[in-house]
Amino acid sequence: MFDTKYIDNYKEYLTNERRAPANTVSSYVRDITQFTKEQFSDENVDFEQVTTDDVKGYLNQLQDKGKSPATVSRCIASLKAFFRFMMSDGYEGPNPAAGIPMVHAPKKAPNILTSREIDSLLNQPDANTIKGCRDKAMFELLYATGIRVSELISLNVDDVNLVTGLIVCRNGKERVIPVYDAAIRAVSDYLTNSRPSMAVTGELSLFVNTGGGRMTRQGFWKIMKSYLEKAQISEDITPQMLRHSFAAHLLENGADVRSLQQMLGHSDISSTQAYARVIGRQLKDVYNKAHPRA
Repeated sequence: MFDTKYIDNYKEYLTNERRAPANTVSSYVRDITQFTKEQFSDENVDFEQVTTDDVKGYLNQLQDKGKSPATVSRCIASLKAFFRFMMSDGYEGPNPAAGIPMVHAPKKAPNILTSREIDSLLNQPDANTIKGCRDKAMFELLYATGIRVSELISLNVDDVNLVTGLIVCRNGKERVIPVYDAAIRAVSDYLTNSRPSMAVTGELSLFVNTGGGRMTRQGFWKIMKSYLEKAQISEDITPQMLRHSFAAHLLENGADVRSLQQMLGHSDISSTQAYARVIGRQLKDVYNKAHPRA
């Protein structure tokens, strides 16, 4: 059986030196432990005797069992990181997982809402109530800018300029994003009529919960889910779909990919081009259904 001291040392390293989240530590250790059990359960083998063929054999087993590309890819990453740690901890042999390529899952086309569905969702909150006024402002701002929910709830009041119609998003590389007039009005109404009675003294965040503190992802999703039910939108919707819809609708109406890339904060333009492919497929479907000779 394997000497578990390497795994124990690695777990301690991830926990105490890297300060990795508990779920990350658990995932890495589970992958490595499973690898040892599957490949060497009956052998007295040391980690330093593991070969590239051993790693490849294990990954082939995972694929034969029908494991998803995401699972296989995570295992590869776990083993690569573990053997890098071993090398830094005194192991002098080559990293048996170093040359193994990652398994990339085919990218799913982003799901988007139709313009009619967007209108229905945005019209659900009752802006005459304190919470409805806040909710409308959140939805309008998400669809106006395409920012992520994590970025939305990270916004502070000072990040929104109602005069110029711009917001500053500070997630990683700072970016400035324009906001359409209806969203500016919704945020302005919220700041004037709703937020003062909701926020606790000294709170900086733009959007607050009923306790007066910063809105959370879980809180936002709970709010959005209730409005989706009211709008009778039955698709499997996620908050990310407002971002996807923003991107697809801008491209559909003539925006260029480079400008969209800057607004979305994509480091790789291929991520942005995925939306262009969605639009292309939609146009092809319309063409095939409508053209008399298609």
